[in-house]
Amino acid sequence: MASAACLVLTPAAAVATPARPAARPAECATPSIDRLQQWLASGEGTTVPATGSLLLPNRHGDRYTAKVDFVNAEWHVVVVWLANEFEAQVDLADSKGFWLTYSATEDLYVQLRPASHWSGGAQWATAVPSTQGRTVTRFFSFRPQAWGAVPELGAPAHSFASALSEARGLVFVGKTANELSFRGLRIHRYTPPCL
Repeated sequence: MASAACLVLTPAAAVATPARPAARPAECATPSIDRLQQWLASGEGTTVPATGSLLLPNRHGDRYTAKVDFVNAEWHVVVVWLANEFEAQVDLADSKGFWLTYSATEDLYVQLRPASHWSGGAQWATAVPSTQGRTVTRFFSFRPQAWGAVPELGAPAHSFASALSEARGLVFVGKTANELSFRGLRIHRYTPPCL
């Protein structure tokens, strides 16, 4: 577990990034971002909105953005279910990582939570750097070296390989006030099912 003791974000230039998919998959009939329909404020920490869906139509009404504000210096939790329902899980063992299009006014983390160890803060995580409010697209690798524990939340009791093979969700967590907006989340070699 020595690798889980400290979290270090590898610079994007040092990561072999697979080519982006040529075309976006068709969106779902109900609100979604890259076919991910469940972007949820969990009620953990003070957020706006406090609970429920974060999805809002963009100004043209043809795409959606997930928006949330973290308020106060406390832990906040935002959940994305990878197969669009809580009881489902996804095998991401063959995936190289994901592209995230987002804006953030402060740094935060994203945790990869498996079905067998869903609850609790002791999860495999990687840093999501602040964009100073600008919208950017970054690739986050699933290389084990890019993931570790958030020191304040504890080391995971499960392996990173098991988190990948039974992934239930990506969970964004942060302890500072933050204005967040998500416009894209595409996972290499995975297309979510619409429900």
